[in-house]
Amino acid sequence: MCGRYSLRVDPNEIQQLQGYDASVDEWERADAFVPRYNIAPHTQAPVLRRRAPNDSALVLSSMKWGLVPHYSKFEDKNLNTTNARAENLAGDGGMWASLKGPKRCAVVCQGYYEWLTKGKSKLPHFVKPKDGRLMLMAGLFDSVVLQGETETMWTFTIVTTAANSEFSWLHERQPVILHTPEALAAWLDTSSLKWSSDLVPFLAPTTCALDCYQVPKEVGKVGTESSTFIEPVENRKDGIQALFNKQKQAQAASPKKTPLKRRLSPADDDEIVVLDGPSSSKKKKPHPPDDDDDEIEIVDGPSSPKKSKPTPKKKVIDTPKTSSSQITSFFNKS
Repeated sequence: MCGRYSLRVDPNEIQQLQGYDASVDEWERADAFVPRYNIAPHTQAPVLRRRAPNDSALVLSSMKWGLVPHYSKFEDKNLNTTNARAENLAGDGGMWASLKGPKRCAVVCQGYYEWLTKGKSKLPHFVKPKDGRLMLMAGLFDSVVLQGETETMWTFTIVTTAANSEFSWLHERQPVILHTPEALAAWLDTSSLKWSSDLVPFLAPTTCALDCYQVPKEVGKVGTESSTFIEPVENRKDGIQALFNKQKQAQAASPKKTPLKRRLSPADDDEIVVLDGPSSSKKKKPHPPDDDDDEIEIVDGPSSPKKSKPTPKKKVIDTPKTSSSQITSFFNKS
């Protein structure tokens, strides 16, 4: 499918259509188009068509994306007509039967967005021509005056086909891209007012060279606008990757800091403070042992234990033993 695309370029570039040998005579309702990076359904956008089926002159027309059939009395909001499947055009009947002959057009864009489903996430990608030209997608258009209205409503749809093998990883479908002057001329030739089997080969998956890359998720919100929507997400000047790059540059430019030790007091400070180093910590400064210390504290060693200060041994004075008979003799003499 194709549910979002970009066309934020100068209007003169749109009218020139370089590389397609197409000469645009005029732009109908040009003021209705606002260049955008994020064109969504129900938005006015330019399409290229013949002025009339039997007129070879080409005109740009600003039309609303999401086809409203000419037989409608009101705009059915539940009718999903942003895309038309190529398989339904190649067959007979269907709602496109009255349009595929006389009302073919080419939708002008820079590139289109597609969402890659990855688990529970949907990652937007931008697909654009590698040569930098504008992309022309096959489309159908119609016009109607709705009940109660006086002005004609012009609307269009984008034709999609099966994705080629190079882009099947992104999505199973992709727009029909008219990437050559011959393909554009054949698609816009509505002079017969009928569908021709000669057009079927142009509905095949495109073989033109395309770039594809992931873009910011913000593009998924209708109404948001940013030039970064068409740039690779890793190149965003306002993105997370840019922030990481700035941090790396700042770290590379700044000199490495070495740990600094500073004493709080020259005489009686109780600790040494380690500053500016990883996992800065406070360590107790060991006291020199005093005479009255009861213990010695060992610090900064693995599993530092507290060891008791050895108690000095008492000095033993050796005195001669006195017997009981000597004591009795001493009192008798007295």
